[in-house]
Amino acid sequence: MSEAFARVLGDYERHLRSERGLTEHTVRAYLTDLSLLAEHAQRLGHTEVGSLDLRTLRSWLATQQSVGRSRTTLARRATSARVFTAWLARTGRIDTNVGASLGSPRAHRTLPSVLRADEAESLVRAAADAAAGGGPVGLRDVAVLELLYASGIRVGELCGLDVDDLDRQRNVVRVLGKGRKERVVPFGVPAARALDDWLVRGRPALVGEGASGALFVGVRGGRIDPRAVRTMVHRRIAAVPGAPDIGPHGLRHTAATHLLEGGADLRSVQEMLGHASLATTQLYTHVTTDRLRRAYQQAHPRA
Repeated sequence: MSEAFARVLGDYERHLRSERGLTEHTVRAYLTDLSLLAEHAQRLGHTEVGSLDLRTLRSWLATQQSVGRSRTTLARRATSARVFTAWLARTGRIDTNVGASLGSPRAHRTLPSVLRADEAESLVRAAADAAAGGGPVGLRDVAVLELLYASGIRVGELCGLDVDDLDRQRNVVRVLGKGRKERVVPFGVPAARALDDWLVRGRPALVGEGASGALFVGVRGGRIDPRAVRTMVHRRIAAVPGAPDIGPHGLRHTAATHLLEGGADLRSVQEMLGHASLATTQLYTHVTTDRLRRAYQQAHPRA
């Protein structure tokens, strides 16, 4: 990559981190996409961002498509390019936003499998039974599972929680979501009981000096890592007969699906999940509609 491109991408990385407050995962995804764009542009003779044009952006996407990239990947990379060129124009690095007219294929938006209500109940009950005679790790796992399913928060949001983010008087938790947007999410009585058990009998036995006020900690005493949570969720769900293999994000989808099936309105679920767009929340209505259709086909004599 040329020095000019590298310098601009470095400035853009600082913008994404400090001004937009994006997560590490999102920043890394943006920079990976734009590094590929920079390499393609340089092969076409562009050594500085000021010479980028719409033809180059379209050529880049066409090349990506020719090597078999999925529609979802192409759509994400087109978005990365549009957001980047908008920033370039806004900061005076290019005269016009050349990516404003860049189209992209509509991504196939699919949701992972979700647990049935009885499977979700079996999941937390099995974890609670295992923790009954166990140590603090078992109590932590139960609290994590209950809170993930009760609130639908993201695994990164869960790992970033502090003890002070819990409001036990109202049974709500303060969550810092994408873009550092704060929201308040409710949780139910079972999750509250599991959290109490963890805070009273589990956390004091594990927490280390470096954990600060972290709500959930790992076996070494530090703030728990998302990878550890994913591993635990997969392991616990594997013990539920017939349940699909899902991770923490699958529990988020499960919570949203069960809320809508129970009669919650889309706006409330959108606010609870922290979706910027209602269209994202509406995806879950397809899951509930599909379930209704399958139930009808199985049960109605004239289906």
